[in-house]
Amino acid sequence: MTDPAFSPTPVDRLLSPRYAEERARLIQMTRAAARYEPGTITGDTVFIGTVDAEGNGVSMLQSVYFDFGSGIVAGDTGVLLQNRGSFFSLDPTHVNRLEPRKRTFHTLIPAMLLKDDRLFLVYGTMGGEGQPQTQSALVTRLVDFGFGVQEAIEAPRWLYGRTWGTTSRDLLLEARIPETVAEELRRRGHPVRVVGAWDDVMGHAAAILIDPVTGVRQGGADPRGDGLALGF
Repeated sequence: MTDPAFSPTPVDRLLSPRYAEERARLIQMTRAAARYEPGTITGDTVFIGTVDAEGNGVSMLQSVYFDFGSGIVAGDTGVLLQNRGSFFSLDPTHVNRLEPRKRTFHTLIPAMLLKDDRLFLVYGTMGGEGQPQTQSALVTRLVDFGFGVQEAIEAPRWLYGRTWGTTSRDLLLEARIPETVAEELRRRGHPVRVVGAWDDVMGHAAAILIDPVTGVRQGGADPRGDGLALGF
């Protein structure tokens, strides 16, 4: 992935049922793939979400990427400059190669979910490349399984593959996930590694849900971090 102004992303194909079916056929429920390839197509972060009395919402992520960003402070402001340019490649043949005026691919994905063209959910998380997995878990728990906001955030999570710059392809499971599940995943060939019960690597999620009938706001914050949900 890269700046769409330099190399257009085929969003219609990626979101098409046909492409989803192609990817789904590669999954065997009884055995993990020995290796996988991406589909073929022709740190330190904080999330802030807010909704006002009129139903207007803001979903925002701020990050300097590495723990101290670029390590450069802007004059005497005390503001650390980020180093998201680290995502660029210096390989001239790479799709995300460094070029003038080009915006690099990065992991910041503050999100909103609409229902009947009205704001339904403001949500996001820190957590590097693991953000899409955490966000997908939150949405399916809320929409498909009827969890409450705080319940969806607190439920045990998993993380598959690289995140926060590591090259690991392990399947990380929080220790609250039953051992029988971990053992079955190992039997199917997954590289399972159990981490803490409330592990920081899973990200710090937060969300605000607006009830489409009553308009009541439901907020939740992640006990894995130091955030909070607050009405005022």
